[in-house]
Amino acid sequence: MRDKKPISKLVCFTDPKTPAAEAFRTLRTNIQFASYGQFQKSLMITSAEPGEGKTTTITNLAIVLAQSGLNLLLLDGDMRKPALHRVFRLSNEQGLSDLLFHRAGIEEVTQRIPDIGIDVITAGPIPPSPAELISSPRMRAILEQLKERYDMVLIDTPPILPVTDSQLFATFVHGVLLVVRSGKVKMDHVKKAKALLEHVGANLIGAVLNDKKVSKNSSYYYEYAEKNSR
Repeated sequence: MRDKKPISKLVCFTDPKTPAAEAFRTLRTNIQFASYGQFQKSLMITSAEPGEGKTTTITNLAIVLAQSGLNLLLLDGDMRKPALHRVFRLSNEQGLSDLLFHRAGIEEVTQRIPDIGIDVITAGPIPPSPAELISSPRMRAILEQLKERYDMVLIDTPPILPVTDSQLFATFVHGVLLVVRSGKVKMDHVKKAKALLEHVGANLIGAVLNDKKVSKNSSYYYEYAEKNSR
């Protein structure tokens, strides 16, 4: 059973008037303008390395997108080290891996968070070979069904440099957002991650600079989304 108390990382839900929450609303606007005034039907978020804040970014972005009136699904595409079920305190007994193995249908694995207004599909039990499942026709078919049901599908994916999963996801989503944690990741690793995405033809719509210290009076969190970010 889910604990109804949200955890502190959901700042856009728990503290919507803070500078950090405002930064996510700005990110929402920038994503819209980066897509010529329209939201991407499917958007995945990744990072070069672990620990850069991609899950925190995607969960808060999902909240502000839902607050704008979008019917939204949040999908945990990280079947190696899933995190969405912990963030929202959901069951992970069934999820994406069950869909891929035909063990369950979409309705069975979808969990509603009514107080936030989004649907979530967790990663489910960790499979032996996630990359093979992601590259399968079944994965593409599942995403097409989800795009038909929702205004927008947001996908949390693994970091790019350690595994190929995010590159595979990038081949069948409409847009990609790269999270970069200031002071943690080396610039050449960010460039390599960007190059790997470009290699598979990903539509990299922008980047989020996370944990940037800008001034004493500014938010601890600074973000930007820029078309063709460099």
